[in-house]
Amino acid sequence: MLTRKQHELLMFIHERLKESGIPPSFDEMKEALDLASKSGIHRLITALEERGFIRRLPNRARALEVLRLPDSIAPGLNAAKKFSPSVIQGSLGQSNLGRQIKPATTPSRTPAPSNDDAVSAVSIPVMGRIAAGVPIDAIQHQTHSISVPPDMIMGGEHYALEVKGDSMIEAGIFDGDTVIIRNANTASPGEIVVALVDDEEATLKRFRRKGASIALEAANPAYETRIFGPDRVKVQGKLVGLIRRY
Repeated sequence: MLTRKQHELLMFIHERLKESGIPPSFDEMKEALDLASKSGIHRLITALEERGFIRRLPNRARALEVLRLPDSIAPGLNAAKKFSPSVIQGSLGQSNLGRQIKPATTPSRTPAPSNDDAVSAVSIPVMGRIAAGVPIDAIQHQTHSISVPPDMIMGGEHYALEVKGDSMIEAGIFDGDTVIIRNANTASPGEIVVALVDDEEATLKRFRRKGASIALEAANPAYETRIFGPDRVKVQGKLVGLIRRY
């Protein structure tokens, strides 16, 4: 699933290629999406390329090719070139620009391996890899599912994110961990949340309030606390569990 800005950019490039056969310039894309800088366009193009929607053609300036459109726009047209999603690496995963990140499937109970102590496991979607560090565009893309103990996700919808980075190490969240997130749009001070900033990027941080402002606090002294006006931050979910493999 694409974020709103990713979808808008993909359709803008697609329509321009249909009209003229020439991709739009970065300035034209920035103006069409009403972004403040071209760095946002670079991030959106990278996200679309990693998800298999576009391809940058080598040795040609401004050369972009649309490989497929979202299934909601062109169902059936993409079957012949179905994309096997690559994992995003870098900072925290991508948001859905104003909508809550939602799991692609409703968690369902599946039987665990049979033994005398067997209990029902719960399958939840992994929405991609995030970095506990400097945020990039947020993830809204299921890569696979995992099974977790049912007592880890009591009530509500849940999804998982794979962690890459070290900004939350003093909270016990390390590179390679998988965090379990419960969908929520509010949080209490001190809770660790997936927070959407400016409808463009998300980050995994501890939620604080500084007067009328919101502070997103790392658990690593190497990272600064980021402070925003309350209208700039939306809570996307709260940390409820963690899985670590050795």
